Amino acid sequence: MRAERPDVIKTLKEFLKNGSGSGKIFAGGVAFCADRVYTVCMNTFLTRIPVAHRGLHDETMPENSIPAFRAAAEAGYAIETDVHFTKDGQLIVFHDDDLLRMTGDARTVESCTMSELKALKLKNSNESIPTFAEFLEAADGAPLLIEIKNMKVKGKAIAEALSKALADYKGEYAIQSFNPFYARAYKKLHPEVMCGVLASAKMSSKEDVLRWRIKAYFLSRLKFNILTRPDFVSYNHVGLPVPAVTRFKGAKLAWTIRSAEEEREARKYVDNIIFENYLAQKQ
Repeated sequence: MRAERPDVIKTLKEFLKNGSGSGKIFAGGVAFCADRVYTVCMNTFLTRIPVAHRGLHDETMPENSIPAFRAAAEAGYAIETDVHFTKDGQLIVFHDDDLLRMTGDARTVESCTMSELKALKLKNSNESIPTFAEFLEAADGAPLLIEIKNMKVKGKAIAEALSKALADYKGEYAIQSFNPFYARAYKKLHPEVMCGVLASAKMSSKEDVLRWRIKAYFLSRLKFNILTRPDFVSYNHVGLPVPAVTRFKGAKLAWTIRSAEEEREARKYVDNIIFENYLAQKQ
């Protein structure tokens, strides 16, 4: 849900103003006041429009490329993408921490400036890595699911940069991250925006240390939710069903679905899917 729904926001604000006690509006349209909970139905894309993973990419259009984003928008899908900071503090759209798989360059995204990244070409194409501004232009108002990648920056810094970049975007969007505190940081800036967490039954990392294993345990079982209170959960479909996801009261998405068969199975447990390599069924 975004602030483009002034009718709903006005209704909730009037309720809180006229009701007894104090209250607060949360994404998803839930207003808490005194000891009662009132829910206003929100028509969010997260529960009704399949989400194209890194755009509608294929052998001719690389993932997270301008053509893939345009194709997804034109097909009527929502678009999932990934955002990093560059070395010089600008927003770039790219999935991996390093550039090797998609460009052949062994450096990390965060170690490169924007100009250095723009000089590279995405695998098997003449496409460059899009800036976040270029991505928004290509999306052209389509619903967006934006993943904040794990970085060596505070949540407040990335949240403020994204907020500024998205200020004039005309479509609906939501924010997600494997780092639940990144999502919470954005939620603090924009209570009206849906913010969620990514998780999987099996969490992996290049650092197999005790601290990571403990963190992975808590992430996989959504234990951080009690602190961060996400509006939705995006969970790896391979691990479903999972008790923590079943119990979760917000919107539920499954990733990454790669066939109609996987979609049919995943939809038994979730409201929507993040997909690639085929055309998902529109509801």
